[in-house]
Amino acid sequence: MKISQKGLYALQAMMTLGRQYGSETVKIRDIAADSDLPEKFLELILLELKNARIVESVRGAKGGYRLRRPPSEIHLSEIIRLLDGPLAPFGDAEQLRGLIVTDPDHRALYQVFLDVRDAAAKILESTSIADIIASRPGSGKRSHGNKRQAKNSGPTIVQSGGKS
Repeated sequence: MKISQKGLYALQAMMTLGRQYGSETVKIRDIAADSDLPEKFLELILLELKNARIVESVRGAKGGYRLRRPPSEIHLSEIIRLLDGPLAPFGDAEQLRGLIVTDPDHRALYQVFLDVRDAAAKILESTSIADIIASRPGSGKRSHGNKRQAKNSGPTIVQSGGKS
């Protein structure tokens, strides 16, 4: 699966805000420092998340950002779709379903792509910010029961405007 740098930064910021849920707001500079993110880019990301009503901002000396909902109610799919569009590396589900119907010679291939898309979407739709926070190193929890982690098994990061 491909995710943009912007999408990755948004998820990292959401983790920081999720860890602070229920306490005071978090200033942009503190979110940036916690996740080692560029502050100016983070401002734009937080504005998008605010416009989507996922986070809210508070002005003043004690101002900053906080989640509008509990971390357990915010799923990775919501953040990725907001910032990067469809979840699938092969186009959206409706496009694939259309190809399955209109291109019988390649129907089986498009069905595999649809199955991959559906599996990825299912994982992202069922994984919340709270799940990610709970499974971080040192918490004693692991997601999806994976006992070994392969080298370089993270998401493919795509730079905006670049070629992949």
